[in-house]
Amino acid sequence: MNIVYIIVVNWNGWKDTIECLESLLLLDYTDFRIVVCDNGSQDESIIRLRDWGEQKFGTNSSTWQVLGRSDIELRCFSPKALFTIVENVENFGFAGGTNVGLKYAISCGDAEFCWLLNNDTVVDSFALTALVNRMSKKKDASMCGSTLRHYYNRSSIQALGGAIYFKWLGVAWHLGRTMNGDKLPDEDLVEKKMDYVIAASLLVRSSYLHEVGLMAEDYFLYFEEIDWVFRGQGRYSLAYASQSIVFHKVGASIGTTTNPLRKNCQSDYYTLRNRIIFTRRYFPSGLPSVYFFLIIEMIIRLLTGRIDLAVMTWRLIRTGGTGEGII
Repeated sequence: MNIVYIIVVNWNGWKDTIECLESLLLLDYTDFRIVVCDNGSQDESIIRLRDWGEQKFGTNSSTWQVLGRSDIELRCFSPKALFTIVENVENFGFAGGTNVGLKYAISCGDAEFCWLLNNDTVVDSFALTALVNRMSKKKDASMCGSTLRHYYNRSSIQALGGAIYFKWLGVAWHLGRTMNGDKLPDEDLVEKKMDYVIAASLLVRSSYLHEVGLMAEDYFLYFEEIDWVFRGQGRYSLAYASQSIVFHKVGASIGTTTNPLRKNCQSDYYTLRNRIIFTRRYFPSGLPSVYFFLIIEMIIRLLTGRIDLAVMTWRLIRTGGTGEGII
């Protein structure tokens, strides 16, 4: 079997993370290692994760371990550990936390794939097998996505592997987001439409890490996966494994929502800021239209009574997405 490193970033969400970990132990694909990167949690996450590791793997240090970032840099770890907790001293964002896990996997030297998985997910027992099988068939694919279903309404689809990106708006549309039920479209048809794989469940080849590099950390939150794909454009294709089923709570730890009345300020800030940053980086000709639609979104926030978000949006527009001191 190909060894897969499963990387989960935790930030003040040990309950969701442990539920995710419990589902991973039921996978029918057995050749994997679990790496949980804690982003400076202020709750009981580290204690709870340590307790879980001891309960599941015993006290033998060769089966599970707790590391710091410096341990990875100095290669002071057990490369055969089944479960690894990495304690980050602060919140490095999604990409920053994930990259620590990716560096660990690379350092171990035996990773064929890395599976990025949100901590607020629960996986079907066949989920990883389906991802690996699809990537084995598509040798030119760099990444593969899963069928993401809503955790609290499991007949409802969140996304079929990935999304379409509309560069003139600076927004994405999740493929299949209006679908319900078990009948899914052909994988080849979905793959032709995909602009990127959604990082809630993303299997990436280790060769991509060596050739293209790790995720860009300057986004902090959102747009990391589409930036990652665009950096490797023209060299790899994307894949979708329809039988890889992952149930997603959708923004449980960071307050992601499309309802303007319930938007989390931090989540909204990074969504809007990164639209500007990504557009400037890859589609500078689309900046005028992106700014235009940001003004419309600012007006919507005003009309719905979210003055705080409207002011934040205006400051992002005025500063060109730099946004220092806004949140």
